[in-house]
Amino acid sequence: MNFNQQFGRRGEDRAARYLEESGWTILERNWRCREGEADIVALDPHTDSLVVVEVKSRSGEGFGSPLESITYAKARRLRQLAAIYARQAQVRARLLRVDAIGLLWPRGQECKLIHARGIEE
Repeated sequence: MNFNQQFGRRGEDRAARYLEESGWTILERNWRCREGEADIVALDPHTDSLVVVEVKSRSGEGFGSPLESITYAKARRLRQLAAIYARQAQVRARLLRVDAIGLLWPRGQECKLIHARGIEE
């Protein structure tokens, strides 16, 4: 595993831990189907939602904030993945949603986590 993969995995681990600490249930990590990949698929019990979570990590803001790299097309594709997952896994949730978690890891500082809910709307 190269540095970028390790860095990405570290971000996904941190995001999953944050969601679990928030009372969410992680259903899948790095779930794949023909149409694409979802970093995290989870249930948000507070809103009875099946949520596909895109995780973006950065070591600095030289290329912008982590969440700025998520395009409208990417958010729409993630919404499609949420629907596909719900059908395949037969998950009964009132809502489907796409969230993003951005993690900024400045050198020598604590991780900053931003959770954006409903990015596909």
